[in-house]
Amino acid sequence: MILPRLLLAAPMSGSGKTTITAGIIAALAARGLQVAPFKCGPDYIDPSYHALAAGRPCANLDAWMVPPEQIAGVLARRAEGADLAVIEGVMGLFDGYAGDNDTGSSAHIARLTDTPVVIVLDVRAMARTAAALIAGLRDFDPRLRVAGVILNNVGSPRHAQMVTQAIEGDTGLPVLGALAREEMITLPERHLGLVPTAEPGRWQAWIDAVRARVEAGIDLDRLLDIARAAPSLSQPILAAAQTPTPDSRPLTPMIAVARDEAFSFIYEENLDLLRAAGARIAFFSPLRDGTLPKGAGAVYLCGGFPELYAAQLSANQPLLESLRAAAAAGLPIYAECGGLMYLTEAVVDAEGQAYPLAGLLPGRSAMTGRLTLGYRTVQAQADSWLWRSGETVRGHEFHYSVWDGRPAEMPWLYQRLPDTMRPAPSPEGAHAGNVLASYVHLHFLAYPELATRFVAAAQASSPPDAPHPLPLSLKGRGEIPHQNERNHP
Repeated sequence: MILPRLLLAAPMSGSGKTTITAGIIAALAARGLQVAPFKCGPDYIDPSYHALAAGRPCANLDAWMVPPEQIAGVLARRAEGADLAVIEGVMGLFDGYAGDNDTGSSAHIARLTDTPVVIVLDVRAMARTAAALIAGLRDFDPRLRVAGVILNNVGSPRHAQMVTQAIEGDTGLPVLGALAREEMITLPERHLGLVPTAEPGRWQAWIDAVRARVEAGIDLDRLLDIARAAPSLSQPILAAAQTPTPDSRPLTPMIAVARDEAFSFIYEENLDLLRAAGARIAFFSPLRDGTLPKGAGAVYLCGGFPELYAAQLSANQPLLESLRAAAAAGLPIYAECGGLMYLTEAVVDAEGQAYPLAGLLPGRSAMTGRLTLGYRTVQAQADSWLWRSGETVRGHEFHYSVWDGRPAEMPWLYQRLPDTMRPAPSPEGAHAGNVLASYVHLHFLAYPELATRFVAAAQASSPPDAPHPLPLSLKGRGEIPHQNERNHP
């Protein structure tokens, strides 16, 4: 597959990768190019900016959660029909799972996909030293092709010229442009990073402003030359679990998926795999809808920021009652992180104010000043509609809340296995009948059987008048809501 592509990386977080990546995507899209956006790592928020800039969903490339041999296939499949792919890296170029290996890093993704790397370098407090940093990044791993540099936070045209001379003169790498130091294009942050574009904000105006600066300050033609020089990308054949044949497809049960400002942390690949296994996806808003989508056979409560919308979520009693009724009727309910918080008796915000919520899980979710962050390997503790006892899967955690008042006798969903940061195993989540909840986010490509089982459980719980099979295809899925997948009115 001929796929022009490039990966924007940096020496460290906070260098401006997200801003410059979004601006480049928007600027190339303004030229009439179809740009497929990607983000390395497990992040949910940065991709929302790239999706807005590109006008199509942004997919994650995570080589720790997902088997590395599948990464090139994800890139090829999600870039189908695009003129090029633009990938934003994660943290520093070689920062991955541990200090002694770079699994899951930007460098790992670049190697797996044979993608040229462009370094975004924050030069606000340096001049000639910039050349030493670039030389070190270029030479640290000879398997990478570092093809150029973009300067960020330059103080003046003279500063940009000085740094450019140092880098080009001492490394031979081209400097493709520079962006000046400007507070107005700095993205707002809060406790989990940037603010997702699913929430209210002047995001399009910000995209337009960054695009204008990229067009004025970066040589897009040279950037395109680098992308077009990428070698052909081989696209692995999809696994059978992801492409059911027509005579093996089940009926099309509906899975109700939470999606609004409070709940937006879900991988597009998860939805694609559920569709490929036979499900129809019906999005609903826990903030505004009065009931779950009619005919839903299962509920998927993804992560997000319920703590910021706790008052509105708590006030929407009709939806909470609909969810309780679904649980009482035996519908499978799967909840991750923010979804788990929503299922507890209340969310306690940073000011100590408690807001009653679903109450399907005893105890309360309380915000703390301590971040829980990292990759996790978890093992199912019992058979359920989603798991077989003893199965293991990789995922990640990212939250500032804790589950207070969890009953000790409630069955655990997982055992969190030891890793480099946590040398002792520990229990995690809850298995409360048909409700499965955990702080661990999962990427279904790490264990595609999850999608098949999810759909089978939804079918078993669907009403007798469930719809008949519909044509299924991974092609183009997720780009726009299908007619039967629009937000529930």
